[in-house]
Amino acid sequence: MNIQDKVFVVTGAGGGIGGQLVVALLSRGAKVAAVDLKQESLDALKNGLGEKAAAVSVHALNIADREAVSLLPDAVEQIHGNVDALINCAGIVQPFVRVNDLDFESIERVMNVNFYGTLNMTKAFLPRLLERPEGYIANVSSMGGFLPVPGQSVYGASKAAVKLLTEGLYAELLSTNVHVSIVFPGATNTNITENSGVAAPNIPDADKAAQKFPMLSPAEAAEIIVKGIEKNQSQIFTGKDSRMMNKLYRLNPVFATRLIAKRMKALLGN
Repeated sequence: MNIQDKVFVVTGAGGGIGGQLVVALLSRGAKVAAVDLKQESLDALKNGLGEKAAAVSVHALNIADREAVSLLPDAVEQIHGNVDALINCAGIVQPFVRVNDLDFESIERVMNVNFYGTLNMTKAFLPRLLERPEGYIANVSSMGGFLPVPGQSVYGASKAAVKLLTEGLYAELLSTNVHVSIVFPGATNTNITENSGVAAPNIPDADKAAQKFPMLSPAEAAEIIVKGIEKNQSQIFTGKDSRMMNKLYRLNPVFATRLIAKRMKALLGN
C-alpha cells in the first residue's frame, strides 16, 4: 500500500508499538485516527508530535465496547473524510499464572480486549474499507498466538483467535481491494504489563543473560510493521526471535513447547 495521503485508524495508539506506528505513518504522509482507552495517553501522544499533530485525531474509547466502536467510523470520517486502513494494535496480557489459578474476570477481560476488540473494530470498519480504491487491515497477534506459553495460556488463546480470524479475512478478501496482514511481534520493550494492570514477572538474572535476541524498541517494531504494510506482506514478523520460534514450532512443536515451558518455569515459581 502506498501510505502517502491515506487515512489510518490505529488502536493502542497511546503508547508502545501503537504510538510509534502513529509516528511512522505520519512520517510517510498519512493521516491518523489514534484510538486508545486513556485520553491522557492520547493527549501526550499528540502533544509530542509537533506540527504533525494537525494530521492526527484522537479517540478515547474501549474497543471491547461494541456500541462505542460502532460509532467510531462516522466520527473518523467526519474529521478525515474517509478511512483507508485499520491497524488493530491494542492488546493486554493476563497475570503471569497458570490457568488453574486464573480467575474468570481476568480471562474475560483478556478475551474481550484482544479478540472481541479486534473483531469489533474490523466489523465496524471493513464495510468502509471495501468502498475505497485500496484498503488495508493489519492485526497484531503475538508469538503466543502460534506457540504455547505457560503462564500466558489465555492471552495466547486470544492471540491465536486473532491469528485465525485474520487468516480467514485474508482468504475471504483475496478477490477484493482490501489487503490483510497478520503481525507477530517479537520481544519488544513496552509497558504492556503495566498498561494491562498486571504485575511484571520477576525474571532471574541468569535467564536475562540467556536471552539470545535483544528486545526491539517500539519504534523499531513499528517501522518493520509499516514497511510490511507498504509491501502488502500477509505475515509480518518484527524480530529474529519471532521468526526463529515460528520456524522451530513448525518443524518440531513438541521440542519448541518444552523449550518455552523450561524458560517459563522460573517465572511461575516452580
